[in-house]
Formats: sequence, C-alpha cells, structure tokens
Amino acid sequence: MPISERSASFDDLHVFLAVVEAAGFRVAARRLGLSPSTVSETISRLEAQVGVPLLTRTTRSVVPTEAGSAFAARLAPLFGETLAAMRDVASSKDTVRGRLKLNVPGAVMRDILPPLIDRFLERHPEVQVEIVVEDRLVDITAAGCDAGIRYGEHLEQDMIAVPIGLRQQESGLAAAPSYLARHPVPKHPRDLLDHACLRIRFAGAALNAWEFERGDETIRVDPPARIILGTAGVEALIHHALTGQGVLYSFRNWLDPHLASGALVPLLRDWWPRYDGPRLYFSSRFMPAPLRAFVDLLREQSEPRHAPEP
Repeated sequence: MPISERSASFDDLHVFLAVVEAAGFRVAARRLGLSPSTVSETISRLEAQVGVPLLTRTTRSVVPTEAGSAFAARLAPLFGETLAAMRDVASSKDTVRGRLKLNVPGAVMRDILPPLIDRFLERHPEVQVEIVVEDRLVDITAAGCDAGIRYGEHLEQDMIAVPIGLRQQESGLAAAPSYLARHPVPKHPRDLLDHACLRIRFAGAALNAWEFERGDETIRVDPPARIILGTAGVEALIHHALTGQGVLYSFRNWLDPHLASGALVPLLRDWWPRYDGPRLYFSSRFMPAPLRAFVDLLREQSEPRHAPEP
C-alpha cells in the first residue's frame, strides 16, 4: 500500500517513539502529558499513513512489529539530532540553554561526575542536566542521550572521546584492622581464595574476577563472596568492609579516605593494577551547545592527573 501523501508530523513520530520506549500507551501518555486515547489515535493514524502495523497490542503489553522496530531504530537517531538542533538554535551566542542528557555508569557518580556537574551548572544556569545511570552498554544515540561515560575498553569505535576525572585510576584491596585480627594477611593474590570477600556486581553481568598486576605478571582470581552488592550499593559495601566483614577490592579513590584514616588497611599494595580513567564519548556528527560547553569545561581541566602515590 503506498504511503499517504500527507507526511507524518513531528509530534506523531515523537508519540510513536515514546510508546516504543515505554512499551505501553498509558505510560507514554503520562510522560507526554496526553490522554491514552490520543496516543492510540496517533499511532493508528501513523500506521494508516505508512500502510503497515507498527505495534502489536495485547492486554498486557505493546511491542513493536518487525517493521516498527526497524522504523524506530532508524527514526530515533534522526529524531535525537533534530531535537538537539532545536536546542542548539535556542542557545544564543552568549547564553547556553537546553538540555544535556548523559548516560553514565554508577562508578562515576560517587566522586567523579557530581563536582563537574556542579561547576558546569554554575557556569551555565539555564541548562537542564539529565543523568541516566546504568552499567550496561547502550547505544547513546538510540537512547536519546547527548553523550555517555564509559571506560576505554567499552567505548564505541565511531565516537569522539574526552577524558573525564582522573586520567589514570587504580584498583585497590583493603580490609579493616578488625578483620585482619581474625584472619592472616594475604601475601599473594591467590591467598584471597581463603578469605571472605566483599564483591561488586555490575548490572547484567557475572561477577568480574579480581585482577592484579606486578611487573609483567597479571593474575586473575575469583574469590568466594561473603556479600555481593550492585554498584548502587557501594556505600553499603564500604560500610561492611569498615565493620570487618571481609576484604574489599574497588577503585582506589573510593578507598583513599579510609586508608588515610586507618579505618582500612591496604593489602597486596604492589599488585594493584592501573588503567585509563573514564572518558566522555559522543557522536562526531552533531554537537549541541550544552554538550559543547560541557566538553569545553572538561578540556579546561584536562591537565594530566593521576591517582596519588601511596
């Protein structure tokens, strides 16, 4: 069936993408500030225009058809760039306005990203910042985000990347004096197999083995876990380490305050691995004004910074 000569409106396409993202008419309607009947009528009108069903409706869910999935996949990045262009136009020469939407892992939310956002908003008070926190890998363009933050091995290849925070980070191992009073101090990474360990599980992933490096030697161990928490529970995991529940392996910058106070004792210090810190990444095709301003802020503070020496 030929497509209607009347082109689908920008608003209709917006409604379609909202329904796909929300997987339902009512949730999409609530997010858009419309009635469910208006959303349903819009989708029916759009399907009539393209001549094929775009959504499969059941009593429990709304899912895109094969044609609907393909349409949404092609439409989302174009729609995102259109919205970004509109936000960019809204920014005058001297005042940055609009929205900056970032997709970031939980690891950067504890002490890396918040102070940068504070400085950014002080400089650009008319920008709205939205942060989506998730550890799984996502297509930031399809997700409607301006940029993402990930560690180097997880960056998409066709993206521009800018360092954010520490240029180099370090993973550290520590335990409370009360724990070490009851257990022997490990002399080698493999000794951890006989210890109670506090472990972090990243969303949607198996428990990552603990990696240690000394010179040219790299060792990975998968120690027994006494407590397992997701990245959202890092504060609780540090609490359990401080109360002597087990050995904790985490980012060095998370451990530093407790190492400095003596509340935690460093273990296997000459085995702690170093790696590149996180980077902000974004598409090279289009750069809205709020994102450009945020990148400018990062580059102003781009003097090499390293994890402090012990």
